[in-house]
Amino acid sequence: MKNFWLVKQEPSDYPWSDFVADSGTSWTGVRNYAARNNLRRMSKGDEVLFYHSGEDKAVVGIAKVARTAYRDTTAKEGDWSAVDLIPIKPLRRPVTLREIKTKPALKKIALVRQSRLSVMPLAAKDFETIVQMAG
Repeated sequence: MKNFWLVKQEPSDYPWSDFVADSGTSWTGVRNYAARNNLRRMSKGDEVLFYHSGEDKAVVGIAKVARTAYRDTTAKEGDWSAVDLIPIKPLRRPVTLREIKTKPALKKIALVRQSRLSVMPLAAKDFETIVQMAG
């Protein structure tokens, strides 16, 4: 069964446009245990919303898991994981955090409740709601 996720990235560090130009990336550098555990739960083919954090605060595109969790080679110590993600398509228009917060059906998603978490699960209906909000 396919699962759905949201990953957050500072656009000043690695924007959607670079992700697309690179045709994907290893999602490394996650140093939060809950986010790491979410990476480990990802399956090949799972769909992922790409969220620009920082000033933008908006979902900007859809990606897919191309490789499941493996050891994060950027970690100097500790038990950290990475996954490989590939871009699927940009959203027709970004869906801002402000818009998401106004949607009653989305008030309990992790993006609203745990704003600091960088990798989070989404229910299929929440994923679809956000995609539909993009037009």
